[in-house]
Amino acid sequence: MTTIQQNRKNIPFIKESKGIRKLVMLTAYTSPVANHIDPYVDVILVGDSLGMVIYGFHDTLSVTLDMMIAHGAAVTRSSKQACIIVDMPFGTYQESKSQAFRNAARILSETKASGIKLEGGEEMVETIHFLHKRGIPVMGHIGLMPQKFNISGGFKALGPDQHIVDNIVSEAIALEQSGAFAIVLECVAEVIGRKVTEAVNIPVIGIGASSDCDGQVLVVDDILGMNPDASLKFVKTYASLGKDIQHAAKYYAEEVRSGIFPNKENYFFSKN
Repeated sequence: MTTIQQNRKNIPFIKESKGIRKLVMLTAYTSPVANHIDPYVDVILVGDSLGMVIYGFHDTLSVTLDMMIAHGAAVTRSSKQACIIVDMPFGTYQESKSQAFRNAARILSETKASGIKLEGGEEMVETIHFLHKRGIPVMGHIGLMPQKFNISGGFKALGPDQHIVDNIVSEAIALEQSGAFAIVLECVAEVIGRKVTEAVNIPVIGIGASSDCDGQVLVVDDILGMNPDASLKFVKTYASLGKDIQHAAKYYAEEVRSGIFPNKENYFFSKN
């Protein structure tokens, strides 16, 4: 075992954080971003949101297993202490338990991540149990599930109706009983975030699910101000890198066109 692996936060650390410390999770898809955020977060999620953030897809359904593995491996190589979790993309785990194991095992083997995340409630309980018993750490994902947006009619927050509350709480309990080590709870009413967190003994990491959750996750490009169309209620922007990139590109273009750049300081073997 390498020094990096020894110092890295692991699945037991995540599970034991329940009621002790708030968990901090951000997405990362590339080496530079992983390297920069690694010292400050507990978990880096290599999310299938990379389809929209990196590749410009309109949803996550076009993301492939090879994409997830390539980006997952880059993130693991470029981080030292955060626990790395990789999303299983659409169509790589729903067909059968054996399909899910085969693809999850490939993700862990080729990326060196600590675990995988998959979407689904009670319909995925048997699959999660199957994976757990065979050494695959699984983070669940309930509430709004982006891979099911065609069924749900879009990306819609789930309200506080009692039957919705009861259903999501029931799903969370089922995921815990199946062996999930943590749950992502996305875009639900505040009461759902509170009740789900109280109902299970594993960490619930919220995204648009209130501060009652055991931790929070956001897409890193959103907190950095890289998404000009970001108007999501649950997002808070902490920087304006999108504007900084525009300014840098503008001034670079001006200096190239005016002949200011490059100058002798940028030359090799320049004659004085």
